[in-house]
Amino acid sequence: MPDRVQRLTQEKCLICLDQLTESTACTVDCAHAFHSACVTELHKFGVNLACPLCRPQIPSGPKKLNEEATRRYMVLRQAVVRGEASWSSLPKTMQHEFDAALTWWRAAANDGFNQAQYNLGYLFENGYGVTQSDEEAAKWFMKSAEQGFMLAQYHAGVMFASGRGVAQSEEKAAQWYVKAAVQGYAQAQYYLGVFIASGRGIKQSNEEAAQWYQKAADQGYMLAQFSLGIVHEYGRGVAQSDVEAAQWYLKAAEQGCAQAQYSMGVMSASGRGVAQSDEEAARWYSKSAEQGYAQAQYNLGVMYELGSGVEQSDSEAASWYLKAADQGFMLAQFNLGTMHEHGRGIKQSHAKAAEWYTKAAEQGYAQAQYNMGVLSATGRGVTQSDVEATRWYSMAADQGYEMARENMQVLLDTGRGQE
Repeated sequence: MPDRVQRLTQEKCLICLDQLTESTACTVDCAHAFHSACVTELHKFGVNLACPLCRPQIPSGPKKLNEEATRRYMVLRQAVVRGEASWSSLPKTMQHEFDAALTWWRAAANDGFNQAQYNLGYLFENGYGVTQSDEEAAKWFMKSAEQGFMLAQYHAGVMFASGRGVAQSEEKAAQWYVKAAVQGYAQAQYYLGVFIASGRGIKQSNEEAAQWYQKAADQGYMLAQFSLGIVHEYGRGVAQSDVEAAQWYLKAAEQGCAQAQYSMGVMSASGRGVAQSDEEAARWYSKSAEQGYAQAQYNLGVMYELGSGVEQSDSEAASWYLKAADQGFMLAQFNLGTMHEHGRGIKQSHAKAAEWYTKAAEQGYAQAQYNMGVLSATGRGVTQSDVEATRWYSMAADQGYEMARENMQVLLDTGRGQE
C-alpha cells in the first residue's frame, strides 16, 4: 500500500472527524487532510476556511480551487516534459504538489465546476499521476460535457466512438461531436465531417461533410485540410477542382501530413492542379516516405529506378522498395523481387526473389503469381515442382493473365503439373 494511502487510512478529517480515504481526502500545503466534501460544503456557507492546526488558507470556491490545481499541475507537467520526472514516479516533493492539485480538482469537480471535471477526465484518460481508467475518464468528461464544456463534449464523442469507458455508440458519438462542433472546436468539426461522410451514427451527406471539413480547415486543422483536398479532387459534395485540391493538400503537407505530402507528389508528377514537375514530385514523395508512408516509399523507389526527378540509382530504388515491402505494400514486394532476381541495386538471389514474389502473389498480384510459376517450373529459388508451377499459373490465369494460361496449358498437355 503506498505511503500516502496508508497514512490517509489512519487519519480522520480535521473538520468532521470521520475516517479519510484516498478518493475523499483533501490535503493542503501543510499536509493536513480533510474531506473534499467538507471543504466544499463550508465554502457554500461562505466560510473562509483555514487549516485548524496551522492556519494556511484553503482556496475559496470551485473556480479558485481549479485555478490553484491547474497552476500546480502545469509546473509538474513542464518538469515531466523536460524529463526531470515521470508521472509514474514523481519525486516526493512533486508528488505532494500533485496530491494537492488532485485534491483541489476533486473538490471543484464535486462542486460541479465543469473545467475541473474535464481536467479530471483528462488525467484519468492518460494516466497522468493517477491509475489510468477509461471509466473514470468517461464519467468526468460526461459531467463536464453535460454542462456544455466544449472540450469535454469532444472527448465524450471520442469515448463513445471507441467504446472506451462507455458502451460504444456511433449515434452518441456524433451527437457529442455536433455539440462541440457548433461551438467551433476544430477537431470535433473534422470528426463530425468524417462521420457524416460515411453515415456513421448520423445521416450521410457529402455536402454536409465538406462544410464541416471547411470549418475545421479554415482554423488550420491539418487532417481537415487534407480531407478537403480529397473532396475537391474527387468532387465529393463540392465542385471537382484539381486546383482547389492541390491548395488544400499543400496546406496540410506544409504542416507535415504524410498523406498530403504523398498527394502533392502525385499532383506534381501528373501536373494536376500544379505545374508538372518530377523534381517536385520526388521532393514531396521523399518527405512523406521519410515519415514511413508506404505508398510514397514505393513511388520514390520507382523514381530512383527510372531516374525521374532524381539521379538514377538502383540501390536507392531497392532501399525504398524494401521499406514499403516490409509494410506489406504489394507492388513494392513485387518490384523488390524483380531487383533480387536480376541483381539490380541489391545482391542477386533467386531465393529472395521467390520470397518477395510469394508475398505479392499471396495478395493477389497476377504478375507475381506468374513469376512464381516460372520459378517453380525451373526450380530457381524454390524446389522445382510442375504442380506448384501449375497452381501459380492457374491463379494468374484466373485474373486474365494470358501468358500464365498458355504456360499452364503446356504443362497440362504434356502430362506435367498434375498430382
